[in-house]
Amino acid sequence: MMQTGVSKRGVLPGFGLTMGYSVVYLSLVVLIPLSALLLNSTGLTWEKFWSVATDPRVLASYKVSFMTAAAAGLIDTLLGLLLAWVLVRYDFPGKRWFDAIIDLPFALPTAVAGVSLTAIYSQNGWIGSWFEPLGIRLAFSPIGITLALMFIGIPFVVRTVQPVLQDLDAEVEEAAATLGASRFRTFWRVVFPELLPPLLTGFALAFSRGIGEYGSVVFISGNMPMKTEIAPLLIMSKLEQFDYAGATAVAIILLTISFVLLLLINSLQRWVRKTAR
Repeated sequence: MMQTGVSKRGVLPGFGLTMGYSVVYLSLVVLIPLSALLLNSTGLTWEKFWSVATDPRVLASYKVSFMTAAAAGLIDTLLGLLLAWVLVRYDFPGKRWFDAIIDLPFALPTAVAGVSLTAIYSQNGWIGSWFEPLGIRLAFSPIGITLALMFIGIPFVVRTVQPVLQDLDAEVEEAAATLGASRFRTFWRVVFPELLPPLLTGFALAFSRGIGEYGSVVFISGNMPMKTEIAPLLIMSKLEQFDYAGATAVAIILLTISFVLLLLINSLQRWVRKTAR
């Protein structure tokens, strides 16, 4: 009887208390702010909302935000896999320092990152000056926005893939090698299926962070309407003009599109995990 009573207890103690705390915390941080945004939009008429949603400047800002965030996320996925592979599979002098530098975008203020990247990639910068004679402008262009989003998104991919690589059994790769598989075939058929779910997770995190990024992009983008203006900057511009209804409309559209894209990415991630089993 005593054993039966013990077996019915939950694995984690205090489930009611921890669950209640989680719900309250989630409500204060996520649900209530989003509800306030939706309630604030009730003052918008459908004509006003549709006018803002179909404004060419708004559509152009969404195009810049989503295309640069997607490009930065894809590049970060490839580079993040390479960096995680080097950190896990190889030992070299200064490895701890190299590993710590990966987290620098987490600690660095985004405004500082934006100013630094602008100074480097501008026309007179250390790197930008090499590309300017070739007719390639890095700063104040979508390329500069992508570079800034790559900078703030790379840690998400590395820290998502790195623990999975550490847990992979090296004996499986050795067995594939003894059976005659090449290095590429071993990676593609043995290692990559295990890394695909964390790679999708890292891409989703970098992509979602890039959509809403403001501080590191506002300097290097140049803020040119219809060309390099991002959606978060457009929201700030409308707020500074006391156009709260327009800012709310832009924010709701941005939130909706982001939620749909993240839902699709998460669904793809679940499908990949199921097929891997």
